[in-house]
Order: sequence, then C-alpha cells, then structure tokens
Amino acid sequence: MSVLFYKRPDYVPKLPGPLSLTQSEIIAEKTHLSRTPIPAKLSFENIVQNKAQTPCTLQDFLEYLFYVSHDVETLQFWLWLQDYTKRFYADSPAEQSLSPPWSTVGTFQRTRGVPDQPPKSADKSRFGASGYNFGQQELSTTPRFDKPSFIAGTANTQWSWAHSSEDADGQVELKRQACRLLSLPDMDLSHQDPKLTSPAANQPHRYEIDRIISHYLASDSPRELNLSPQTRAVVLDALQHTTHPSGFSPVCDLVESTLRARSYPNFIRWSLRNVNEPRARFIRRISVAHVVLAVLMAFFLVLSRESRGWRLWCFPLLLIGLPVAIAAHKGICFFTHRSQSRNLRPWEQFSDAAAFVKSVDNDDDDDDAYSMADRGGNKSALLDPFGPSNSYDHESWVEAYRRKKWSQKVFARNVRVRDETLRSIQKGIVTQSWLWGALIGVSFMVLVLALPKAGVLGKHDYYWG
Repeated sequence: MSVLFYKRPDYVPKLPGPLSLTQSEIIAEKTHLSRTPIPAKLSFENIVQNKAQTPCTLQDFLEYLFYVSHDVETLQFWLWLQDYTKRFYADSPAEQSLSPPWSTVGTFQRTRGVPDQPPKSADKSRFGASGYNFGQQELSTTPRFDKPSFIAGTANTQWSWAHSSEDADGQVELKRQACRLLSLPDMDLSHQDPKLTSPAANQPHRYEIDRIISHYLASDSPRELNLSPQTRAVVLDALQHTTHPSGFSPVCDLVESTLRARSYPNFIRWSLRNVNEPRARFIRRISVAHVVLAVLMAFFLVLSRESRGWRLWCFPLLLIGLPVAIAAHKGICFFTHRSQSRNLRPWEQFSDAAAFVKSVDNDDDDDDAYSMADRGGNKSALLDPFGPSNSYDHESWVEAYRRKKWSQKVFARNVRVRDETLRSIQKGIVTQSWLWGALIGVSFMVLVLALPKAGVLGKHDYYWG
C-alpha cells in the first residue's frame, strides 16, 4: 500500500433498528465495497490484543466507543466472551460435560461436529467467532424448544439458582421477560423456591452467565445489547439449558461483525485526527479566510488596469489556505503533526496529574511530550464486564469542559503519538493535502492569468493600503 495515496476508511453509519443478521450482512457488504486497506499493524486483532500503541490501543478503542460512538457494550461483551471461551475450555472434561454444546434445529446450521476444543482462527474467519454458519435466512421467530417443559420446569432452571433473595427476585423477572419474548403465557413464580438445585444449576460458570444475562441480554439491563426480539429469545432459550460458549452463537457473530465492519474502521478514521473539533474548526475558518481573500484579490486585479504580474500575489494566499483547509477537513493540523503529537481528548484533559507523566524515552527531546500512563478510574470501569451502565453524564469533566474558554479548547495540551504506522498515514494525508492544494492553486492562477484586463477600475477607484 502506498502511504502517499492512502485514503481514510469510509465512515460507516449505524443502521436503524436492532442488530440482526440482515443488518450485519448489509454493513459487511458496504464495508467490503468501500473498504480502504488498513495496515496490518493496525488490524482489528492487534488493537483488541493491545499490541498497537497510543492512540490505537484497546483502551483508546473502548474510549472511542464509550464517548464518541456510544456503543461500547458491544466490545465489552465481545471481550468477555473471548475470555470466557478460553476459561471454559480450560476446565476439566468432567466440568465441560455438564454443559453440552447448544444447537437449535431449523434456526442455525452447525458447520461441524460438537467441538471439544475452542474454534480455530481459520474457522473464525469463515464462520465467525462462534463456529456457526448463519446461512442466508433471518433468525427464526419461533425457536424450537419444549414449550411445556419450559413452562412447567422453569423453577428447575439455572435462573432459579440464587445466592440471595435479591438475586432470586431479579431472576424471576428474567423468566418473565423470556416468556414475553417467546410469546409464552406469564407465570406465577411467587411460590417457587429460588434455592432449588438442578443439573442446570450445577453447570460450570452458571452464576457468571446469570450476571451476563442481567447485564447485557435482559431488557432494560445496564448494558443492554441492541438485539432484535427474535435474537434475544434464541439466546435466552439457549442459556436456559447450557453454559457452553456455543449458547452465545446467535449474538456473538452479530456483535463481532458489527465491531469489525463498522466500529473498527470508524475508530481508525477517528484516530487519524490529531486535533479536537474546536481547533479543527478554528483552522478551517482561518484557511478559508485566506482562500476568500485570494479570490477577492484576484477578482479586483482582473477588473483593474494593473499588469498580470500583480495577480501572482494571490498564489501565496492560496498555497497556504487550500492545503491547510483540506487537511483540517480530515482533522489534521500541520503544526501538531510536525511535533508528532495530538490534542488531548476532552475527557483526558481533566484526569489527575498522575495520569500524565513526562516521557523518559532516550530519543524524546520534547519537554512538552507526555505519555498516557493511566486513564484514571474509568479505565477499569470500561474493562470491567460487570461495571455500571455506559453513561458519562455524571463525570466531572463534562461540566468542566463546557465551562472552558474557547481559547483553552482551541489550544489544548498535546500528547505524543506513539504509533509509527498511524504517524506515517498522517504524513501521507499531509502530503496529499499539499499536492491537492498546489494543484488547485496552480489551476486557479492559470485561469486568472489568462483573463484579459477589464480596465473597469482605475487607480483612484480602489486602494490596496
């Protein structure tokens, strides 16, 4: 890939409605048709495995989804599921046998036999992380399962296993939600004993699965995934019977395809920006003012009786204004790029003083360069799969940033860009901006110089000061 002609990944908008197989296919198709190759060092795998450097680390990805895209729960759930799958297959065969793989006849088609090992990377690339082939049909609206057994034996499912009365009350509500999603009659569960034991209750990681249901899959949960009622019903039915990772297959591929096809390219596109919106807006206004001044100067010189040589004074203004405007449109500031840095994000500007430490790299001579050593308490909250709801309205920086002066927002502190691949892409964008600006400026000047003198304005009709 030639960095000189690199094009940013196209922005992939959210589709209306909940996540579904059809929407995943549409997003993947649009991304495939408009995809710009992303360097291998900035691949999705390197980012989620935290192998890239700031501002393309896993923490940066989480913060982008949390503060900008507002759908961080998809990545939080996916990261937990990857870790849970490894831990499940690390259990003894006796424990694994308590949770057999799940399959729903007529809804999903298994691509291979019952796995006794985690899906291989080659299988993931073909069938998704779950190892299931979704085919070309939408999720069935009526999952196949034993309805009488579900109604009569609900008290003996894993949802009836609770450590406290509060857990029992929450699990009873989950049962009612599942019944409503599956179009079943609501049940009177007040007489059921939450401490009843059953094979489902003895399955490994049952309590953790219950917490995942209450955090991501149940309606009105703190980190509710945007799933269709059909998908939610299939997953709840699967997790009623097993804690095997295959029980998450209906939602796993939907979440992963959304992360790869929409969230990931949008994150790379956003990470290429080295200034915040206030400074980008300020730079655009200054550069556009240069271009407008050059056009007005050329217009009056054409109408005047001055020689064509005077019109060349318009070119420096165009050569400054056009490239800067093109780069600012992509969120790039020439001066910030020259120092190999970026603006601190609004939520980073109000972290504790310990969150920023001076770089001690031997090759770093910039006293103003800082490295992100810690992101404060929100770092652990974003990585915690059972943390609070994903909302930052209560965070102190929101009001503090709103009260900040305009000049302070424009001239915010910078932090060094550590990822060399990202810096090389930014360098390509800067070079492109100069080339396009020069090309447009030269074309405009050729046109201006070719126009004859109108002679409308005399020496006493205007004053250049």
